[in-house]
Amino acid sequence: MDVLRVFNNNVVLAKDGDREVILTGRGIGFQAKPGQHVDDAKIVRRFVPADGRDPDHMAELLAGIPPEIIRLVTDAMSRTGLAEQIEAPPTLVMALADHICGAIQRSQKGQTIEYPLEAEVRSLYAGEYAKGEALVNAMNDYLGGALPKGEAVALALHLVNAGFSTGDLSNTYTMTGVIQQMLSVIENTYDVTLDQHSVNVGRFITHLRYLFVRIYQHQQLSDEPQPIVDTIMASYPQATACARQLAIVVGMRLNATLTEAEIAYLALHISRVTADAAKESSSEETTSGTRTHSA
Repeated sequence: MDVLRVFNNNVVLAKDGDREVILTGRGIGFQAKPGQHVDDAKIVRRFVPADGRDPDHMAELLAGIPPEIIRLVTDAMSRTGLAEQIEAPPTLVMALADHICGAIQRSQKGQTIEYPLEAEVRSLYAGEYAKGEALVNAMNDYLGGALPKGEAVALALHLVNAGFSTGDLSNTYTMTGVIQQMLSVIENTYDVTLDQHSVNVGRFITHLRYLFVRIYQHQQLSDEPQPIVDTIMASYPQATACARQLAIVVGMRLNATLTEAEIAYLALHISRVTADAAKESSSEETTSGTRTHSA
């Protein structure tokens, strides 16, 4: 293999036959120049960009991550049954390594993060959460327990996202547009304004993202007990009607038919997020009225 571009002492872009590959390893780029042969003994990891991704951009991102962190993550992945995803497009390795960099820095500063989605992740993505726990444990073998156990939640979310990310950004663009359309339908139905930066709306958007993952993976919720589905729909008739409108949007935009269980859980989330929005609106009006009266 010959060097195409040097990003730093530890990351180079190289030509392997008729494809470009990203190579990492301590000192692999030191004093290297385009056209030179790569020292195979210095190669630690080989990443092959796929799905039309820009290899230069990906190499730049990798160059910003210390090689020892990449080695830590890839070794942990190998030990926890994720070896096949290492040699695949490097997006997952990069995401995990970047997150671990931040987690280690927080640990060194004595900072911790409480992930509010732990219950949802444990429930909806038990397999990914178990892998996240295994990754934390594997890395802590090297780090002396520096990573909090709660980091398993974040790692699980990265694993879920990797399952959704095909490398083709069109799905992500579509998802973004559909979420915006869904929020507009809810706002028009309930005559409220949803603050997309609020915690409650953020949780609802997260639920929608999980929904899109399940749609693309053909794993919609379908085995929920019917009494639970019926109870939710009976308890929140307006939200259920709104959820069915959202199901129509999904059908038109994603060519997918939502199950009754998915519609029920959508209704539950719609009821919560609109109730919160109504409370916030009422509180603002009360505050405004109080100020006017005081004036």
